[in-house]
Formats: sequence, C-alpha cells, structure tokens
Amino acid sequence: MFGFIGNRPDLGARVLQSSAELLRVRRDPGDPLGWGLGFYQAGEILLRRRPIDDRLEIDLTEAAEDIRTDVLIGHVRHASVGALRTENTHPFRYRSWVFAQTGTIAGFERLRERLLASQPEFLRRNVRGETDSECFFYLFLSFLHDAGHLVDDHAEPKHVAAALRASIALVDRLSAEEGHGPNGGNILVTNGEHMLAVHRDSQMSLRVLRGKFDVEHLLGEDATRRARIPSIESSHFTIIASELSAIPQGWTAIEGRSIVTLRRTADPQVEPL
Repeated sequence: MFGFIGNRPDLGARVLQSSAELLRVRRDPGDPLGWGLGFYQAGEILLRRRPIDDRLEIDLTEAAEDIRTDVLIGHVRHASVGALRTENTHPFRYRSWVFAQTGTIAGFERLRERLLASQPEFLRRNVRGETDSECFFYLFLSFLHDAGHLVDDHAEPKHVAAALRASIALVDRLSAEEGHGPNGGNILVTNGEHMLAVHRDSQMSLRVLRGKFDVEHLLGEDATRRARIPSIESSHFTIIASELSAIPQGWTAIEGRSIVTLRRTADPQVEPL
C-alpha cells in the first residue's frame, strides 16, 4: 500500500516512477493478486481497480504513468476476506473520501453484522463488497458523520484523526469480546486536501521531496532543464508506503503506533495513535 500528496499534478507520476523498484510486488505461483489506484484529477475522483492480475510482477507505476494528479492512494491486495472482485478491491471511495488499509479485523466473520448495524442506513447501503476493510471505512465515515464533518470538504486533520481513533477503538473492543488481541495493519485515507496514515504494526516509511534539488535528483538535471518546470523551487511531495521489504536511503521509518498527517506543502506531522 502506498500514497502520495504534493502540490504539482504534473510531477505526481514521476514521483512514483522514482520509487518504482520499491513499489513492485511479486506474487507467489497460485496466489493471484489484485490492485487498485484512487486519485484526484481535474476535480474528479477516479478509481482504477483490477481484482485479478496474474502477472508475476505487478508494477503500479506503469498503471499510473498517464495520471496527472497530486494526490493518490495505491494498494496491492492479497485477498484475506472476500472474493477477488472489483467491489472488494481497494481503494474504496465515498464522496470526496478515498481509503485503503492492510491487515484483517480479527473475528470479522462474527462482527460484521454488529459493525454494519452501528452505521447510519444511508452509509450502510453503500457497502458493496464483503471485506472487513470496506466495512471499517464506512464505520470511519459514520464517526465523521456523527461529528458533523462527513460532507465537509475541508475537514481538519484533527477531526479525521478523531474518527480514525474512535473506529479503531470500537473494532478493537469488539474483537476483544471475541477473544482476540488488538488489530494490526496500516491505513491511508484522504479527502483530496490532506492525507492521514495510521501506523499500527506493519512496517511503514515515508520520503519527502522538497524544492529544486530534490526534483533535479528525481528527474535528472538535464531532463529538468529541458522540461522547463515552472516554480520548481516550491515543489513539495510526500510519498508513504507500507510493507516495504527494506527501508531505502532517503526514507524515514514511522515508529510506534502513530497517526501521520500529510499535506501538500508541509512536512509530515506524527502523533501517537
């Protein structure tokens, strides 16, 4: 799972290409994978999802190379709950919100109806698939709705973080009632204005690209000069990824149980979960 947010739609695909080696996923024989991209382009939210991809190596930078966007979430799915169907393929979208996560809710088969029953009917009827991830997404949206921020396109990160914390606390409590420990896995969610990441247990790292030096390092000085990129000094991107095989040079590991707020023109802010 990965995402980025920045202030240059014209450079978004190149930011991904700069990390292509890190974002490739090889599948084991007999273990089909699915993948999806969610992004904002020309004022619209678009999804590209492929529930089954039988290639030995999946490179989502290829799928994104023609996308002009400054906010994107990508996910490669090892199906643990729910069939390999488009409706079960991350990311999920509701209105301006795009969401993906890793991990599985412990005891979900016994908790699904209770989690759905806790959601307003107008949200619950939008659940199309069978996955615990989509169910969690709509639980998160329910908490945003209760706080009056669901239809707020400019919902502040603190309100999003509060809804994430409430959702995690409820799910962990219900899982504990079934005899399970706290749930793991990581989360990415965005409304196109900012992106929040939840780090619980799986490895998660990020990289920040700032200004002319980083862009020239990204594209090469000659390519940058030929492209004549305007206002290159103000360029800013943060890319974040979960379950990388190793932390590469220039990336920073996220420590502990944390919530990370990513913005277009500011460095990430990390706070305890």
